[in-house]
Amino acid sequence: MAFGVTVDLVVFTIRDDRLCALFVRRGIPPHRDRWALPGGFVLEEEGLLDAARRELADETGLDDLPIHLEQLATYGDPGRDPRMRVVSVAYLAFGPELPEPEAGTDAAEARWRPVDEMAPHPDQLAFDHAQILSDGLERARAKLEYSPLATAFCAEEFTVAELRHVYEVVWGIELDPRNFHRKVTGSPGFLVPTDRRTTRNGGRPALLYRRGDATVLNPPIAR
Repeated sequence: MAFGVTVDLVVFTIRDDRLCALFVRRGIPPHRDRWALPGGFVLEEEGLLDAARRELADETGLDDLPIHLEQLATYGDPGRDPRMRVVSVAYLAFGPELPEPEAGTDAAEARWRPVDEMAPHPDQLAFDHAQILSDGLERARAKLEYSPLATAFCAEEFTVAELRHVYEVVWGIELDPRNFHRKVTGSPGFLVPTDRRTTRNGGRPALLYRRGDATVLNPPIAR
């Protein structure tokens, strides 16, 4: 029996104040013309992470990006791919205001699409990518609670308001500014204040922060 290993990528960024994921429109069968997550088969002498980075570059033209990349889960239902038995290792990636993709290899089109437009319509996506997208979204939302992941959506230096905006977009809720400020500045090792301020968002000059060295937030930033 033929057997293959693939990688698939759930890549999130924030564009126009909406959480967006990267999709490609398949240019070849199976599922030709349907949207899919970027990905493809792992080469014989290739590591999984290397395969994920290569496929991202090959299918979308996005390479050497300042993104957080981590393994999400493994998917191996026998009928998930009509070509053969295929096990896919999915990766989750995050980055701030990532550039426009360019379709390549077997992708007819590559585009950032709002998650709230795609997730409710699983029939739009090829294979089991609706499930992978859903799992990636829940992982991202959960990790914002207990890790400094939200800073991966920010520039190197950011304001508390900009950080709060990340939480609001990913969680899909509105947060109280004062309560949020107290929580994030009071979480040891989360944020490090700089000696600079900015007016780029209008209003009074706001203090700029950078990410601290904490890997776990204690206490967590609860939804």
